[in-house]
Amino acid sequence: MSSIPAKVKKAVFPVAGLGTRFLPATKVLPKEMLILGNKPLIQHAYEEARAAGIEEFIFVSSRDKSLIESHFRPHQQLHQTLVARNKTAELASLQGSTVDEDKLSVIYQEQPLGLGHAVWCAREIIGNEPFAVILPDDVIVGSSCLAQMMEAYEEVGGNLVAVENVPRAETAKYGVVDIGFDDGRLVSVKGLVEKPEPAQAPSTLTIIGRYILQPEVFGHLSNAGKGSGGEIQLTDSLAKLIGAQAFHGFRFEGRRYDCGTGLGLLKAGIAYAMNDNGADGHLAEFMKDQLKSSGIGQYSLR
Repeated sequence: MSSIPAKVKKAVFPVAGLGTRFLPATKVLPKEMLILGNKPLIQHAYEEARAAGIEEFIFVSSRDKSLIESHFRPHQQLHQTLVARNKTAELASLQGSTVDEDKLSVIYQEQPLGLGHAVWCAREIIGNEPFAVILPDDVIVGSSCLAQMMEAYEEVGGNLVAVENVPRAETAKYGVVDIGFDDGRLVSVKGLVEKPEPAQAPSTLTIIGRYILQPEVFGHLSNAGKGSGGEIQLTDSLAKLIGAQAFHGFRFEGRRYDCGTGLGLLKAGIAYAMNDNGADGHLAEFMKDQLKSSGIGQYSLR
């Protein structure tokens, strides 16, 4: 490119969803506060953004999800107790979940009108700057997906979405990319289709919950109507940027887990625990014992 693209300093976290797949657990507890390892999902997303150089964190939430905001605010009593007891490790963990007052913004999405509408709600804070979007449900184990995307963004600019292949039978769950050139890492996007039936999908390369976007998308979101599922879809407005701005898909390193489902959250939890304990640790032995006692038969953790 002829010039270096504007730095991405702000990230939007759409967290206003109802989390109905996890009821009754999410009747009171926001799904973004479900625990993965020793941290809630939303903190994993926040830490990924911070590691990628994001400086301002914007939560698009609902008014009954104050627990998310409280998690990132200072907790003076707990802080003082940990200092008095010389709990240095615990104190470091607490400080790692505290965001400076001027770096954290909360916007309320009054009605659940879809991802596109949630992103649109952040338009005044974003202003005329490029920005990232992170969906906490999509957890990538192994590396910071957004940090990888930032490096690619410096090369190509424009709009960049994280992509991965899925079985063709599952394309109706995702936004699907119509591929131009493909160098194995970056894909030029010549079209986007939201949740196409397998027979109509232009490819099996799908968008997952990481985006770097230009502010021009807000103009299209402002006029967007309801799309697939009766919601305002982000993909529909992104498609209108193609041709007017650079638009690429990015194949990231690491493994994605859909923590919007119970099985996905369980798989991610095992993956994190295996990373911490190793394939020869106590967890591996426990899993072997469970497989053996359940009569599943031959197995391998290698």
